[in-house]
Amino acid sequence: MSPAVIGAVVVFLVVGSAVGWYSQKSYAAHGDVKVAKTRLRGGRRTRWRSGLLAVVIGVVAFLAIRDFLHPR
Repeated sequence: MSPAVIGAVVVFLVVGSAVGWYSQKSYAAHGDVKVAKTRLRGGRRTRWRSGLLAVVIGVVAFLAIRDFLHPR
C-alpha cells in the first residue's frame, strides 16, 4: 500500500471514530432523560452539543471527500 492510501485510511478511521463517539454520547444522554431528569442538569446541552458535533464532523468529512474525488 502506498503512503497516500495509508494516510487516507487513518483519516477515515479517525473521522469515523469521532463521529461514532459523539453520536453515542448524544444517544446515551438522550436515553438517560427519563431515568434521571433531576440529576442530569446538563443533559439537554450534552445531547445538542454532541449531536451537532457529530453532524458537523460528518459534513466536513463529506465535503473534504467530495472535493478530493472531484477537484475543480
